[in-house]
This record gives sequence, C-alpha cells and structure tokens, in this order.
Amino acid sequence: MKAFVYSFLLCTALLSIHLWCPVTATSMQNETDRLGLIAFKTGITYDPLGMLNSWNDSLHFCRWSGVSCSRRHVHRVTGLNLFSYGLVGSVSPHIGNLTFLRRIALQNNSFHGKVPSEISGLFRLQVLVLSNNSFEGKVPTNLTYCLELRELDLMGNELEGKIPEELGSLSKLNFLGLTQNNLAGKIPTSLGNLSSLTLLSAAYNNLEGSIPEELGRTRLDFIQLGFNKLTGTVPSSLYNLSNLRYLVLGTNQLEGSLSQDMGVALPHLRLLRLATNRFTGSILVSLSNASMLEFILLLNNSFTGQVPPNLGRLQNLRAITMAMNQLAE
Repeated sequence: MKAFVYSFLLCTALLSIHLWCPVTATSMQNETDRLGLIAFKTGITYDPLGMLNSWNDSLHFCRWSGVSCSRRHVHRVTGLNLFSYGLVGSVSPHIGNLTFLRRIALQNNSFHGKVPSEISGLFRLQVLVLSNNSFEGKVPTNLTYCLELRELDLMGNELEGKIPEELGSLSKLNFLGLTQNNLAGKIPTSLGNLSSLTLLSAAYNNLEGSIPEELGRTRLDFIQLGFNKLTGTVPSSLYNLSNLRYLVLGTNQLEGSLSQDMGVALPHLRLLRLATNRFTGSILVSLSNASMLEFILLLNNSFTGQVPPNLGRLQNLRAITMAMNQLAE
C-alpha cells in the first residue's frame, strides 16, 4: 500500500511537468477492486477449505480463488464465484465498490445478516445467486437499480416481508427464485411486466391471495408456488403459457375446476402437481394430449367422475396419484 501511495504521489509530481506516468486512474480503480475484495474477505469468519488462502499480496487479485476479471477492462473484477465452500460470515457492503461485477455466486454457504443494499450500485450485474444461506431481513427493493439482472436466486434463506412490487421493473429478469423463505403477502401483479421471465419459484413461504392473471404475459415454463396459502382459481391466462413444462401449485387453498383444454393448451407439460387443494370437477381427458407428461399429482382434492382411460397412452408417464378424491371406482 505504501508503495502504491508513493508511486501515485510521484506520478502527480511528474504530471505537473507533462511527463507520462503509468500509475493513472486505471491503477486507482484497480486498487478500489482489490480493497473491495479484501473487505469481503474480512467479513468471512470461517473458511474450512482454505479457499481464500490465495487472497494475499503474493498473487494479483485477478488470480485469487473464485475471482474473475475482465479481458476488455484490464484488472476489473467481473465475477465472484465462491459457492459450496462452507464459508461462514456476512457480505461486506464494500462489495458495492466492485462496479464491474456481472456475476455474484455465493450459494450453498453459511452467510448471514442482510443482503447488502450496496449491491444496488452494481449496474452491470447480471447474476445474483445467494441461495441456501441464512440471509435475513427483507428482499432489498433497490435491487431494481440492477437493470441488467437476469437471474435473482434467493432461495433457501430466512428472508421475510413481502415480495417487492419493484421487481417488476427488472425487464431482463428470466429467473426469480424465492422458495424456502418466510415471505408473506400477495404475489405482486407487477411480475407480469417481466416479459422475459421463464422461471418463478416461490414455494414454501406464507404467500396468500390469488395467483395474478398478469403472469400469463410472461414466458414462464416453470411455475413453483406450492406450500403457501394461495386462494382462488388457476388464472385462465396461465393456459396461454404454451411452453409451460412444470406447474407446481400443491398444498395451497386453490379451488374451482381446471380448463377442459389444459392438455391441448399446455402440450409441453412434464409435471402437474396440484395435490392438497380444493379443486373440483372431472379429471381432464385432454391431459392425454400432453404427451411429455411424466408426473400427474392430484391427490387430496375434490375431483369427481372417472379416471380417463386414455391417460394410459402417455408413454413418458412415471407416476400418477389421485387418491383422496371423490372418483368413481
């Protein structure tokens, strides 16, 4: 550090007499990134695999374990990939100084505390994966400043509060993972603005209210909202999601009958899990048109009538459960 300060002061003096100097603003930016990484390391209290042992002055920080740097912008940190290393600690707010970050992957560790609000300053960030840790507090609403964000994975934490309406402004988001937290309230209708969204996973929370019709405006092919307190019916707009492969709504308080054309409208369906709700009506004959179906899980509802024999034509079917209904024998 003393050497850097000395070089910088010397260059300042040389610049005053119009001499070129290699220690410029770029060097200062590089130092900002190095100090940001050092601050991140300071927040780690336990590193069982010694993954951060390389984080010292014997190596340039672009060669530190889990750190990726840009080829275009020399020595600017673009990736922090430290997943599944058993790390314990909190994430330093100084992570917000790594302004060239495009990817943060810290899943499968034991980070705790709040998700730093300073991440909102990372306007180049495309991937934020913090799943399977112990983060607490609320989902930061100012993440919406990260307009390049494609993947937001906060599954398997201890987050509480509501799903922020503001997430609906992340126009490039295609993956939203919120499963296994303590989130409550309604699913924001603003998520329907996410025209690129292909995966929505918010199971195992305390969400209530109805499933928004607006979700039918997305490109969802994976919907996982099971194990909540959702009420109402399956929105008719969901049958417009012709690429939908996984529909998981089990263990809620949903009711009503399903569209008779479900199997035609959703031909790519692989998993249909509606168990433990209050659905009524007959088992859909049209499901036989969804030739890729592997799992049909409808137990513990109030379906009536007979099981359509043409479901036997589903060659990929691996499991079908319809117990605890009112079906004819």
